[in-house]
Amino acid sequence: MKELVEYIAKSLVDHPDEVCVQEFRRGDRVTLELRVAKQDMGRVIGKSGRVANAIRALLRVAAEREGIHVTLDVVEP
Repeated sequence: MKELVEYIAKSLVDHPDEVCVQEFRRGDRVTLELRVAKQDMGRVIGKSGRVANAIRALLRVAAEREGIHVTLDVVEP
């Protein structure tokens, strides 16, 4: 899951070296925190959160295959 989010985020932003994804696990629940450069926040979130919601939808599909629940949080720098 972490690698998927990193790949997508690095493809979207202007500063891929500043993309950081942290993973926190509690049983069958996983929380991913995505951090990007301040100037790239708009690219990752998108208008009305559409890009972030699309990433979350992809994560739900991938997580369902593995039988876990994933949450994505985009953290402000």
